[in-house]
Amino acid sequence: MPAIRTIFWDVGGVLLTNAWDRKERASALERFQLDEKEFHDRHEMVVSSFERGKITLDEYLDRTVFYRPRPFTREGFRDYMFSLSQPLPEVPRFAQALADSGKYFMSTLNNESRELNDYRIEKYGLRKIFSLFVSSCFVGFRKPEHDIYRVALEITQVPAEQCCFIDDRALNLECAAKLGMKTIEMKRLEQLREDLAKLGVTL
Repeated sequence: MPAIRTIFWDVGGVLLTNAWDRKERASALERFQLDEKEFHDRHEMVVSSFERGKITLDEYLDRTVFYRPRPFTREGFRDYMFSLSQPLPEVPRFAQALADSGKYFMSTLNNESRELNDYRIEKYGLRKIFSLFVSSCFVGFRKPEHDIYRVALEITQVPAEQCCFIDDRALNLECAAKLGMKTIEMKRLEQLREDLAKLGVTL
């Protein structure tokens, strides 16, 4: 089995809580008393552009929330969105240890809008762990689309069989596996350690 040289990590659901997924959106809808169906319909129409970096956070909010007067401010809503991001216990520390070992090239491979992505990178010191950020908002493709995995491989110039991709959703792993990458579905830290060890990835 070829040695693993590059490890690609999903961010939301693996290293941190999700940035703006169902749970986070539901929390915001409840806090700000927004109509769920109305918001969901508008969100679905623009989320692809939002996560591909085609529209800004302000443009997203214009289309999903502030298309009518609200009893709360844009700044208050933005701040609440950002506040929902939290690290998952111990996983960032483990990723940092792998990076510090110097054995592996570390990269993210995630779907995220630009402003939330930038905030999370800065807030949680992800530049200390990762040398590359293959984020949907930067490359214009989203998982599980084939092209985001292709771009990741082309940028790193590492053969697919020497790459491992970690994600918490099976669907996002399927295309990576078809390209020849080793894949791990993240459920808990100890399971992740064991599955990486089976691939020869150790501290």
